[in-house]
Amino acid sequence: MRATAGALLALLLLGAAPAPAPLRVCADPNNLPFSNARGEGFENRIAELLARELGTRVEYTWWAQRRGLVRHTLAAGACDLLVGVPAGWDPVLATRPYYRSTYVFAWRRDRALDVRSLDDPRLRTLRLGVQLIGDNGVNTPPAHALARRGIVQNVRGYPIYGDYARPSPAAQILHAVADDEIDVAVVWGPLAGYFADRLTTPLAFAPVTPAIDPPGLRFTFAMAAGVRKGDTPLRDRLQAALDRRADDVRAILDAYAVPRVEQP
Repeated sequence: MRATAGALLALLLLGAAPAPAPLRVCADPNNLPFSNARGEGFENRIAELLARELGTRVEYTWWAQRRGLVRHTLAAGACDLLVGVPAGWDPVLATRPYYRSTYVFAWRRDRALDVRSLDDPRLRTLRLGVQLIGDNGVNTPPAHALARRGIVQNVRGYPIYGDYARPSPAAQILHAVADDEIDVAVVWGPLAGYFADRLTTPLAFAPVTPAIDPPGLRFTFAMAAGVRKGDTPLRDRLQAALDRRADDVRAILDAYAVPRVEQP
């Protein structure tokens, strides 16, 4: 009986299917509300949802979201998926967008400023904060839009990468609003939505209008999942998973208060 049982076990082991390969995700370990090393961001949760739908698990490679991100991650073979990339972004092969968000004005709720337009005359006197990418002209849409209107002297720049020694460095601009260092911040919507009720003073926010500032500066962007160029099979599997779990993806975005806008 013992020999028979051993032979049966050997047959079962030999016939066992190999474990599916993990879904290798590259993500920033310190970039809430998008991702962090504790898996607390909405992109972490979407990655885990996709992995479950594909019958596998997530395996992370952590890389700060800086210039050269794709070169050091997807292109280097360190991972196979970036969960949040602009739709149509050339360095990657992207799925269809799974959400579309917008830049917003954010202010302290106790001040009730209710700023909504880039042409609001108060923007010439209020203390404004914008996120800056660098000093080579590659900057966020708010920085360009305000400069085009000659609104410069009362604008303070906050590096979009921030002080990486601090938690969620990109949120520094919103802390500045809560601490009354500036009156209004013009920031990417998911950042404002997440932190609006998590700071020392609650914030209110509203979408920037116009959504397209003439002649063609956009403030709304569609976000997708991106894989290595040429990896069409993985892109298609992820797209099918996103389609099947669309309601769950929307629920995750709602839980993180991600503001969304319709396709213009």
